[in-house]
Amino acid sequence: MTFIDRVDQPERYLAVFDQLDKANAAGLPIRGQVPPRGIGLLLGLQCTLNPFMTNAVYKSELQHLPVSERTARMAQPDVRTRVLAAQTDEIDPNVVGGALVNRWHQMFELGNLPNYELDPNLSIAKIAERQGRAPAEVAYDLLIADEGKAMVYLTSSTYAGGSLDTVYKLLTHPHTVPGLSDGGAHVATICDASFPTTLLQHWVRDRDGERLGLPFAIKRQARDTAWAVGLTDRGVLAPGFKADINVIDLDGLRVHRPEMYYDLPSGGKRLMQRADGYKHTVVSGVETYRDGQPTGALPGRLVRS
Repeated sequence: MTFIDRVDQPERYLAVFDQLDKANAAGLPIRGQVPPRGIGLLLGLQCTLNPFMTNAVYKSELQHLPVSERTARMAQPDVRTRVLAAQTDEIDPNVVGGALVNRWHQMFELGNLPNYELDPNLSIAKIAERQGRAPAEVAYDLLIADEGKAMVYLTSSTYAGGSLDTVYKLLTHPHTVPGLSDGGAHVATICDASFPTTLLQHWVRDRDGERLGLPFAIKRQARDTAWAVGLTDRGVLAPGFKADINVIDLDGLRVHRPEMYYDLPSGGKRLMQRADGYKHTVVSGVETYRDGQPTGALPGRLVRS
């Protein structure tokens, strides 16, 4: 089951802990699947959503243009003035995602090397407050940077209090496993397939606060996750087990800012996120990736419990 820390109900996870404990004590092996960072949306000129998607001037004059042309137009002072003058914080219920465009206190710039546990003082709302500007101005200037490739990270669930302190409790509970990477849906809005890298990079190596031990993180990500869904032939390095192995340079591990690719049918787009530090990936004893590049070997088969 999905197990998140809700911003609007910050103590609810304690009740879920109680139910998980009772279920497992009764012999029901129920696991809570916990995202290791905030569930967030990516907003940008390339993405499905952006803070100006309900803006009348943006909708009528700009949104139909290719990103490169749109960015150039938006950089023109007169266009900038007209778009910002038309910006309101009204929610448009007829636009999918329209209810999200005014949550400036939950929006952060996503850098080239993303930090997913940001100080709330770095939100667009707080930056605007310090600079004496409207939040929409700050977001506008951010999104037209880097030829329109810049992105805003809108934090949603699992980020109560502006930190991941509660997530630490969720990740270390005896009846949870890390997961919930939304890598196959909302492909131009969410890019959470890098959750396993976050688990090692942030929680084991970099976090300023309580961290996870490396053996614990590997056990949770590998054996505990596999065995929770009945894949008991893998997850440990031992004779007789399936030889699926990652050799990782922990010091060199890092995720990069997601990039938009237009390689789906009919030119459809999707977000992809590169990661450094994966030296060798082995599936069933065959190396499939070396230094992050595919070897061409495809030994994988349909996975059955």
